[in-house]
Amino acid sequence: MKRIVRKVVGRANSLMSCYFGFRLAGKPTLTGYREMKRDLRLLRKQARGAAVEFQVTKLYPCYEDKHDSAGSLGGYFWQDLHVARRIFHNRPLHHVDIGSRIDGFVAHVATFRPIEIFDIRPLVVSIPNVTFTQMDLMELRPEYEQYTDSISCLHALEHFGLGRYGDPVDYDGYLKGFNNITRMLKPGGTFYFSVPLGPQRIEFHAHRVFSMSYLLEMAGSDYQIAAFSYVDDRGQFHENAAITPAAVADNFGCRYGCAIFELTKK
Repeated sequence: MKRIVRKVVGRANSLMSCYFGFRLAGKPTLTGYREMKRDLRLLRKQARGAAVEFQVTKLYPCYEDKHDSAGSLGGYFWQDLHVARRIFHNRPLHHVDIGSRIDGFVAHVATFRPIEIFDIRPLVVSIPNVTFTQMDLMELRPEYEQYTDSISCLHALEHFGLGRYGDPVDYDGYLKGFNNITRMLKPGGTFYFSVPLGPQRIEFHAHRVFSMSYLLEMAGSDYQIAAFSYVDDRGQFHENAAITPAAVADNFGCRYGCAIFELTKK
């Protein structure tokens, strides 16, 4: 019987989504549906006999929110907050970003300083303190050689060359991007860099996942590691983690974590 009711509830939610034009927040469940109906009855009861300023015009079930935490603090949250704090502390002359989240990291930095951003996708709005250039960083124009003393690329390089964002498919796209970012940075400059951490693989065409040993190999010839932090698979942030042989071999225990480097160009 419960299985039938769940199907009915699911079908009802699907129909409501089609006819009333909302997107469900959370999976439909029998318990969630009952709680919503109970709360709706209570709300309507409280409105009787009083001037009703707000009418219930549609249903928009949000089944999971009451049982969720106050916010989602995953890898993006911690990397954006951590690197923005480091830039505030280091106070570079000129900071450039490559492909990071505009509604996260870029917004954090733009609250306290100008930031110049490059992305393969267009940006159609003007944002205070943000200068934008549309460009594919798998190729670099000569005028951007040794362009800045501070640069960031957060959770972006793993996408280069996989075609997800309209970029040309290129198996070595991430290496070309990494090398071009290095060319943009002045000697002694700082590169804030993050990518997914775990057993090395491509999940096409979403992203690459990098092993810790491979990341150290990528950075080794051009950079010194000023600091390393990571976010584990549970979303816990580990600041200034020690890079030990055991941790490297095990990718810090991550299957899909987030490696966050602060690198200094040699």
